[in-house]
Amino acid sequence: MSDDAVRARQGVFFALAAYTFWGIAPVYFKLVKQVPALEILSHRIIWAFLMVFVLIVAMKRLDRIRPILKSRKLVLRLTLATCLLGGNWFLFIWAVNSNHMLDASLGYYINPLLNVAIGMVFFAERMRRLQLVAIGMAVVGVTIQIVTFGSVPWVALALASSFAIYGAIRKRLPVDSISGLWLETAILFPVMLIYLFVFAESASSDLTANPWTLNLLLVAAGLVTTIPLLCFTAAAQRLRYATLGFFQYIAPTLMFALAVVVYGEPLEESKLVTFIIIWSALALYSFDSIIQRQRDRKAKKKLASAEAGIH
Repeated sequence: MSDDAVRARQGVFFALAAYTFWGIAPVYFKLVKQVPALEILSHRIIWAFLMVFVLIVAMKRLDRIRPILKSRKLVLRLTLATCLLGGNWFLFIWAVNSNHMLDASLGYYINPLLNVAIGMVFFAERMRRLQLVAIGMAVVGVTIQIVTFGSVPWVALALASSFAIYGAIRKRLPVDSISGLWLETAILFPVMLIYLFVFAESASSDLTANPWTLNLLLVAAGLVTTIPLLCFTAAAQRLRYATLGFFQYIAPTLMFALAVVVYGEPLEESKLVTFIIIWSALALYSFDSIIQRQRDRKAKKKLASAEAGIH
């Protein structure tokens, strides 16, 4: 098996792990819903910062951090990506614990199609006709919800765009997944630390007064943050950006099922119409991808047969 094939297989594994973990992450946030969203975000940042630092030390990768810090351009780009990621995390936590999980699900259904558009515009990835039609259908679905029902799916759009742009920036940064995650949390760490211990005024902000079970859950925010994001950045470095969009069906599908079946969020008509159009767009995109893969396989077999005949 070639090196590219090995990297692609690894990318598939990391993508499956990341999106499955993200899909069931709302269960964790529901367990700590009595804690304010910004406070939960603070724990995500603080504990992820500490956990990844330990991991970097254990793997003897501190030497990879210094060259990045010496490049002002890299640090600025990483800071921009970090701000987008932090905003995405906060909005997601707020959406889940404010009974907007369906909106979060819609956002991550839109995200794959947005990735396709970004891949075309910024990475010069060729888009086929059916892929462009799928993107157009997504735009139509959101437009119908806004015009017909007077409802702007701002949570969905904000989540989709912030994470898509974050992913695009991270893909272009020559920073490995572990170092990148630690630097991202390091950028936000002092801000979150000051907020948690100086400005936070909720009952749960005093860790000494919390039951040990709640504190344990808050510490686990580091794991909830670290595991899927490490998998995602590892996948992004091994797969075409448009290919990543295919795996993102997993996370919003799990969120949708949790929202409707487990947590009983109402599926309003405006949301249902948009969901149906987005699902149709994704089905079209998937159909096109399958057809193209079959064509590529036939072309490779034909080329291999021709080369074998020559030799």
